Amino acid sequence: MSDTTSTQAKKPRKAYLVARREFIENIRTKAFWIGIFVFPIILTLATIVPMWLEGTKDVRRYAVLDESGWLLEAMEERAAMPDLESVFAKVLEWHRAESPKLEELPQSLRAIGAQLELGIGMSAGQPELAELDDQAREDKLIEGFAYAISGISGPQGEQLRAMLPDQVTAELERLAGDIREWYRALPPEEADTFGSRVSKGRYERIAVDTSGDSIDVLATLDEQVDNGELFAYFHIDDDPLSSDGPIGRYVSANLADDSLPNWMERLATDAVRDRRLVDAEVDPAVARWLRESVDFEVRKVGAEEAAGETDVLRQWAPAIFVYLLWISVFSISQMLLTNTIEEKSNRLMEVLLSSVSPLQLMIGKIAGIALTGLAMVVSWVVFFFLAAELLPRIFGSGADLQIDLGAIASDPVYLVSFVAYFILGYLFYAALLVAIGSVCNSLKEAQNLMTPVTILLMIPLFSMVFIVEDPNGALAKAMSFIPPFTPFVMMNRAAGPPALWEYVATTVLMVASIALVMWAAAKVFRIGVLMTGKAPKVGEILRWVRVPVGQVPERKSTTT
Repeated sequence: MSDTTSTQAKKPRKAYLVARREFIENIRTKAFWIGIFVFPIILTLATIVPMWLEGTKDVRRYAVLDESGWLLEAMEERAAMPDLESVFAKVLEWHRAESPKLEELPQSLRAIGAQLELGIGMSAGQPELAELDDQAREDKLIEGFAYAISGISGPQGEQLRAMLPDQVTAELERLAGDIREWYRALPPEEADTFGSRVSKGRYERIAVDTSGDSIDVLATLDEQVDNGELFAYFHIDDDPLSSDGPIGRYVSANLADDSLPNWMERLATDAVRDRRLVDAEVDPAVARWLRESVDFEVRKVGAEEAAGETDVLRQWAPAIFVYLLWISVFSISQMLLTNTIEEKSNRLMEVLLSSVSPLQLMIGKIAGIALTGLAMVVSWVVFFFLAAELLPRIFGSGADLQIDLGAIASDPVYLVSFVAYFILGYLFYAALLVAIGSVCNSLKEAQNLMTPVTILLMIPLFSMVFIVEDPNGALAKAMSFIPPFTPFVMMNRAAGPPALWEYVATTVLMVASIALVMWAAAKVFRIGVLMTGKAPKVGEILRWVRVPVGQVPERKSTTT
């Protein structure tokens, strides 16, 4: 009796020893350390390279032939307004930090920092600004400064300028001319100093010689676009106010990059709308009312405050976790497959099987590779938290970056779901791949058998965006109860969230499925691990599952 008990106690210990060996051997390999660093490198490159490539794009040099006599000037006033907002925000930042960069600016622009500080201090008493928080009030004042300097006419500009204290308004009138001259002469390479949003850094208008006939001017512009001197040109009709359709033409050799025409269309729309309101003698207060957009305050169910960018990002966070989950399960399962085939081909399996049973070897390999994979995933999660903390500091402190990514990533619902579904997903696919690896002598042989598994893995990835948008829809619920998809789909639905009974039911179903797949994989592994010769087909492998333990099925001869 004692001998039997001792033998049973040794079984899990042998599986543990195999798992420990797998873990130690794998963390010593170059592949493990490459896997540790490859994800952070890819994530870093995916963040930085697009920004770098955008910065290397050539400045779009364009020309405008304005037959209306007024629209181009009105558009340039509106183009200056958001640029000046970015400039003034940067000047205020430098003013507060007493940055030496201020000394490189003209005196009129340096004075803007002091005037903004004065205006912010006096703004709390303004009825229109009193109810705003500090950041919103500062943004609104910067916008008012930009309208005052750019000289844009129209109801919106008048409303914003009216918010400024009289003392500040008088000083801005004195500074406006010099700042406008500085802005007009600002070269694209210097505009980048004030941020990527400054249009002067992306677009440069080239003056058009209009001394000749209009047809000749257009022919010259066509030639300049054709030989690359200009990226594009615009031809504005003589009466854009009465036009019900296009107000002119945009001509370019490159129609794939539509950022320039889209930018110009927005400027033209604002300028024409304001001129139409003035020509119709609409009261400025009525004009402001007509221009006001309407929207709905978006709230999360049960919340008392409006949803912000963080709330929206929180809804999309599961998709990020699903992508990480997919990469983790796929890469670590592939590691198990490769490891199994390698040890079988170099006959190391035969040595191990002299000391342990096939079942102990299979369980030990799955557990050992799982520990290796978890070490990699933990390193990726740590890197993600560091990136979420550091990226806003590296790329600026704009409002678009003031999202607490760390808080979203550390949400217990997401973290617990990720760990649970990683374990369940890995065990399910690891059982399939260790069985495939046991019957193959090379990766080339495994490719054919891997095709169905790869297709199963791709389906939840393809449906990822749709499920985030409809996490409790019929398709998402149905896919949740298909075991190969369950870990990914349920992780993807975490922001829904699913009902408690769905969590319980899918977990029970997943555990039962893993037990079934493990049982089948064990029967295939005990036969395939010592098998030599040509790899079996799928039908033959399925027949092995029905073979009683202790029997080895006869294979059809592959010789002729």
